[in-house]
Amino acid sequence: ADAVVTARSSEEVSNIVKICAKHKVPIIPHGTGTSLEGHLAALRGGICIDLSEMNNVIEVNSEDMDVTVEPGVTRKQLNEYLRDTGLFFPSDPGSDASIGVITATRASGTNAVRYGTMKDNVLRLEVVTPDGSIIETGARARKSSAGYDLTRLYVGSEGTLGIITKITIKLFGIPEAISSAVVNFESLEGAINAVIATIQWGIPIARIELLDDWTIKAINKYSKTDFSVKPTLFLEFHGSPASVEEQAERMGELCTEFSGDKFKWTANGEERDTMWQARHDAALACVALQPGSKLFTTDVCVPISRLADCILETKIDIDQAKIVAPIVGHVGDGNFHVALMIGPDQFDKDLEIANQINAKLINRALSMGGTCTGEHGIGQGKMEYMEAEHGPAVEIMKTLKRALDPDDIMNPGKIVAI
Repeated sequence: ADAVVTARSSEEVSNIVKICAKHKVPIIPHGTGTSLEGHLAALRGGICIDLSEMNNVIEVNSEDMDVTVEPGVTRKQLNEYLRDTGLFFPSDPGSDASIGVITATRASGTNAVRYGTMKDNVLRLEVVTPDGSIIETGARARKSSAGYDLTRLYVGSEGTLGIITKITIKLFGIPEAISSAVVNFESLEGAINAVIATIQWGIPIARIELLDDWTIKAINKYSKTDFSVKPTLFLEFHGSPASVEEQAERMGELCTEFSGDKFKWTANGEERDTMWQARHDAALACVALQPGSKLFTTDVCVPISRLADCILETKIDIDQAKIVAPIVGHVGDGNFHVALMIGPDQFDKDLEIANQINAKLINRALSMGGTCTGEHGIGQGKMEYMEAEHGPAVEIMKTLKRALDPDDIMNPGKIVAI
């Protein structure tokens, strides 16, 4: 960017946008810098609006189980703030992303299989439009059939249609009982099939995360854990003590059918936090696995019935290319990530291989009725796959972009090319 401006209120954002609109200067909103698909690149220069200091929790409505926050509030900050209310915010991407970032990219995280993604949990938004106007979309009511659903239009718009300055989101009650488990499998296929069976049997699991042997090796080294280096599932159940125990028993029986063994259950909060922090540190752990390398991270999402095919075929691509590329995923909803290691000895060659694997993975997912990204978003990194996924509907997206942002100043060069 040509300059960075820190905003501390909706009015300041509005004033900055009005000046930029007058001079047709590009605007790039910035939250916590955790985006992965080039969302933050100032492709045409312009002004970067830093929203990180708009980090106030504005209003908690405990009885209605919702909260209104500014975009710079991070997920950890919010849950710490809510700790004494008996409520929590479930979306948890691996990084401590801000609520604005999670909303703008329509992200989710490990809890999505039970609590849904951001598109399910955002009730109302305040948005600064490309001419500097401040509008509100939606209401705190849990349902509405009043007009076009502008809230869903802005959720996932990645700053290309406006800048989100306030978000009202659903909260959930902290479960009475929580139990987590680690289970190893003899094969990656067995672990994936256990996931598919879990969803098809209707076991109300809160989290079900797949980590392949490379990922386990990486987090053991980075987080000083001692998990068995095998394909592994991290599991978590929420509910009453009786329901959690019942779910755990059913899950144990199911995993045994697919050669799962060495179950390690815990209801201890500290042990659970250690386990899930290790999971969230997977990206950092992968970098440490091959010091000096860069991380090329990609994700897709497929219907749950095609999950095994997609992951196993991708694993073959990785093995044939002889590149280190751990696989990890929020597989309860068919979403998984590949962390392709680039360099340090042959950076250009590794990057070429990574791009080839990424392209094959995305085309494979699309052919299976999936999507090129489950939660990372499009940015500039996956724009080339929009036509293949959406066909003529991309023209409708371009029409919306032109109508709402005729001078193309809002995060230009992202999602669709104008």
